[in-house]
Amino acid sequence: MKKLFTILISLTLAFALVACGSDSKKGTEGQTQSQKDADKSSEETTTEAGDNEEAVVDLAGEIVITGSTSVASILGELINEFEAYNPDVSITYTGTGSSAGIEDAINGVNDLGVASRALKDEEISKGAGFEVFAWDGIAVIVHPSNEVSELSSEDILKIYSGEITNWSEVGGADAPINLMSREASSGTRGAFEELTGLEDVGMTDDHSEFSSNGSLQIAVEKDENAIGYVSFTYIDDTVKALNVDGGEPTTESVLSESYPLARPFNVVINEENYSDIAKAFVDFMLSEEGQEIVVNEGGIPIE
Repeated sequence: MKKLFTILISLTLAFALVACGSDSKKGTEGQTQSQKDADKSSEETTTEAGDNEEAVVDLAGEIVITGSTSVASILGELINEFEAYNPDVSITYTGTGSSAGIEDAINGVNDLGVASRALKDEEISKGAGFEVFAWDGIAVIVHPSNEVSELSSEDILKIYSGEITNWSEVGGADAPINLMSREASSGTRGAFEELTGLEDVGMTDDHSEFSSNGSLQIAVEKDENAIGYVSFTYIDDTVKALNVDGGEPTTESVLSESYPLARPFNVVINEENYSDIAKAFVDFMLSEEGQEIVVNEGGIPIE
């Protein structure tokens, strides 16, 4: 009996060891499969990340922009910021006037045009598309010593058509009015003539013309009897900006529509010549960050 009991104990222990070994093997195999699943998931994630990295295309190349000088301060800062984000992109901007910038876009001479006036129907019919990226006011400016602080739209029309020629006729000193204007291709001039009604009667020949807002502003600064008009972005203490029809030349007045001389800043696009990097820059102009730059540079945002 004793010998039989010993044999039974031995057999029981043997079976227990086999079971433990089987469970251990099963557990090890389970851990291995789990680890395999984890490794597979990790590999899939890595592969997806790699695919995404390959899908990202770094922007590189050149963008040529021509057109309005009125947008210079805003556009210059937009360009600086975009190039900082995209060091392999080079943007060249030349101030040639709104009409020239639109014509260049139509003819595929530039990548983008800029215009400080609304596009004409015939320009759109030739293939010029556009996006408004900011709004601007046109300030009527005089020398800081001038006694006149406000003019009506009708006064401005009569002054620039040659009907009013002396400051005393509009509440100023007895002195001749020296007219300063932008050149014929200027977007500022086009918008000014449209908004004042001058395009219907024509500007008097008795005026001096300037190729940029900056040069016109300097001319008014140096002439006590001068009158001119510039983009809001050129208003500073070297000249005096007049109220027009009771509205002050401020962003708030443009937004409330109490100041009558306001216009769009457009980026001009030809779809046949619209590269990926040009589109990326336009998207940046219209983005929240781009619109912050518009505000910081004295422009009026689109929203």
